[in-house]
Amino acid sequence: MMFKHNFKKVLSATAFAVALVVAPAANVLAATNDASSTQQSATATSQDQQASQDQAASQSSAANQSSATAASASSSTSTSSATSTSTVKKTTKKAKKTTKKSKKKTSKKKAVKKVAKKTTKKKATKKAKKTSKKATKKTTKAATVAVTASADQSHATDQQDDAAKKAAEVAAKKAAAAKKKAAAKKKAAAKKKAAKKKAAAKKKAAAKKKAAKKSAEKAAKYWIAMRESSGYYTARNGSCYGRYQLLISYLGGDLSKKNQERTADRYVYGRYGSWVNAKRFWLAHNWY
Repeated sequence: MMFKHNFKKVLSATAFAVALVVAPAANVLAATNDASSTQQSATATSQDQQASQDQAASQSSAANQSSATAASASSSTSTSSATSTSTVKKTTKKAKKTTKKSKKKTSKKKAVKKVAKKTTKKKATKKAKKTSKKATKKTTKAATVAVTASADQSHATDQQDDAAKKAAEVAAKKAAAAKKKAAAKKKAAAKKKAAKKKAAAKKKAAAKKKAAKKSAEKAAKYWIAMRESSGYYTARNGSCYGRYQLLISYLGGDLSKKNQERTADRYVYGRYGSWVNAKRFWLAHNWY
């Protein structure tokens, strides 16, 4: 019974080794688990075998011989099984180590690539952000400077326009005031000239009138003198004497030409107001 059990174990270990060689790398892990369980079973079987051998030695020597024969066969079988098991173990460990190393290397490479990619991406993003910020700042600054310059220029232009407008208004006001003053001066001069001309004309008319009156007076006086005495200062007619035939009492004893002229004027202007009126009276009454 024990031999059969051990033989089965050997067969299973051999089959496991064959399966390990033939199986793909994906089943290595499962095979390793089977090998571990087989090793544990072999260890337990070895312990049971030792106990059986001790018991058989106490019962009979014949059984000891047969048991020894069976033990030698079993030990040779277990030796071959242990050898194949250790080979499988080593192969499995190497495969596991190789797989782990390759996986670690692959994962490390992937992680390094991933980190490098992330770092490159971060650097590129940061650089792009910095460049964008710098460009935005430059654009904003340039726009601000341009707007400020435009505002200053516009303000200066507005101030210049306002100053020019004010200057034009002041000049227009001055021109209007000067024009108004010149017009007023011209009007005053024209008015003064007109007044002067009017006064001159009035004076001239008055002078002319006076001259005409004087001439008329002179003519009327001469006309009366010619009618009274034919123009002689010594003519006498009763109590009347001289060029204008005045009463001798009017002359006051002075029979000179000058006194006769003065007395005649006083008499006529006092009684008639003028020689013309005296002439009119003479024409109406034949005396004055």
